[in-house]
Amino acid sequence: MKFGKRLKQQIEESLPAWRDKFLSYKELKKLVRQISLAESCVEYGKADAEAEFVHLLNNEIDKFNVFFMEQEEDFIIRHKELQQRIKRVIETWGPNGTKPSEAEYKDEMAKIRKDIVNFHGEMVLLVNYSNINYTGLAKILKKYDKRTGGLLRLPFIQKVLQQPFFITDLVSKLVKECENTIDEVFPVEQEDEEEIVKEQREAITVAGKGIFRNTVAALLSMQEIRRGSSTYGHFSLPPMDLPDSDLIHSFQLNSPIPIV
Repeated sequence: MKFGKRLKQQIEESLPAWRDKFLSYKELKKLVRQISLAESCVEYGKADAEAEFVHLLNNEIDKFNVFFMEQEEDFIIRHKELQQRIKRVIETWGPNGTKPSEAEYKDEMAKIRKDIVNFHGEMVLLVNYSNINYTGLAKILKKYDKRTGGLLRLPFIQKVLQQPFFITDLVSKLVKECENTIDEVFPVEQEDEEEIVKEQREAITVAGKGIFRNTVAALLSMQEIRRGSSTYGHFSLPPMDLPDSDLIHSFQLNSPIPIV
């Protein structure tokens, strides 16, 4: 699948509020075509087209950074709130709490577990957002250099590698902490696992495009854009071995949609 189609598909499968935050690939591609044809175009000068192309690239990077940092800040706050909720439930309705109640404890913990899984999914989507926008920038810059004889790709990619939207270490750490929390605080008993999968499948059927479906699509997209191929080069993201990735460990266990 060509990158333009893959990006369009990814945008459609993303969260509605995120859809205008992705790379304006079609517009950039149009400018590259105009620049490559500028010598025979009297009305649109090459210098003007190049300036507009660079201006749009910089605006795109700014857009990615603003959105990514807003999401990252929100994730930090939500992570702390979830940890506080777990502590509060344990101290209130847990076996040694101030008001021990097995029914209340299970009910509140079930709500928290659902919120954590959804939170985990949103963070995976943000990692994919970083990956696919970086890949789009690398591809459009390669296209620019090839068609115009320019040398923009190297300096721009060096700039991109230092941008907040490309640095996903903190989000990846929060993803891992969520997985550890699920393993430690919400161990799945054998007799409960089938019921949990059933509930998740029903939730997806009703929601149509719930967080699980979006997240699985994002994970498969990450695998695709990181897959080694004949076009793999210095500016490509490293291949991603999806089945063994820590990032999707909990989805391997709990998602009703097969990922292997």
